[in-house]
Amino acid sequence: MMKLPPIAAAALAAALSAAPLAAEERPTLTVYAYDSFVSDWGPGPAVEKAFEAECGCDLRFVAAGDGAALLGRLKLEGARTEADVALGLDTNLTAEAAESGLFAPHGIAAKVDLPGGWDDPLFLPYDYGWFAFVYDSTRLPEPPADFEALANAENLRIVIQDPRSSTPGLGLLMWVKHIYGERAGDYWRRLAPRIVTVTKGWSEAYGMFLEGEADMALSYTTSPAYHLIAEGDASKKAAIFPEGHYMQVEVAGKLAASDQPELADRFLRFMLSDKFQSIIPTTNWMYPVAAPAQGLPEGFETLPRPARSLLFPPEQARALRDAAVDEWLDALSR
Repeated sequence: MMKLPPIAAAALAAALSAAPLAAEERPTLTVYAYDSFVSDWGPGPAVEKAFEAECGCDLRFVAAGDGAALLGRLKLEGARTEADVALGLDTNLTAEAAESGLFAPHGIAAKVDLPGGWDDPLFLPYDYGWFAFVYDSTRLPEPPADFEALANAENLRIVIQDPRSSTPGLGLLMWVKHIYGERAGDYWRRLAPRIVTVTKGWSEAYGMFLEGEADMALSYTTSPAYHLIAEGDASKKAAIFPEGHYMQVEVAGKLAASDQPELADRFLRFMLSDKFQSIIPTTNWMYPVAAPAQGLPEGFETLPRPARSLLFPPEQARALRDAAVDEWLDALSR
């Protein structure tokens, strides 16, 4: 073993002792997100790698349940939260999130290709899609053609998500309310016999569908793209209803209590970059809000797009939510 001169040995010892300190000095950005985003097969790992390559920081994702549960956790933690950024709310929740006072303005001009455009001082969109009931055409060759057929189909088994914890579950609530208005409660009572279970989040519901425990699952018009692109399976389809489909716009926002506000802003700007947006289609299986330079992956062009997009403004969705949840609970408890 070579023995170093005293000066060199001292320099090496100093370098070694400084290395852990340098690592510790890297700022940490904590992002709360929903479970499927953070999963090994979701966008989280690729986003983490891409952002850390340019930020000189540690990006730490924390799984916080589905979107509605995520907001509930933030409200419970309040100013004590460790989160610098919350990612995974949608426009059905942004009014409530704004009312909480937990979020700070982002000050970023968002240039996005989004139906209806975008203008919100607290939240920035990163993807969007339409809710739909997904089915396997080998098991259900003639799916319901509309909401009435869905409620009237004998022996049909569907699985949905809880609107109190899940953004898809809340989206379905708004979808039914948009179409049926004051008659929404009656519709839920007619649909209730078709619902085999209500899950806490999207992952559980879709997993049940894939296991054959349900004929249809509430998901997205883009969900079949995963099976087509990743598995070469064209049997999964989204039922397109003539009444129109409720749209989901997923957003992120900076927490007012963040001790890394500049880094949080940097992440939000990165979220709209081509690097982030190009990750979305084949990991989150949604439409990016800024079309990637290379375009959408092959297979997305075959996806059906609803002829009519439905969406309540955030304040209206907030005003409708509590009563809609109550009539949903009343119908499913009978």
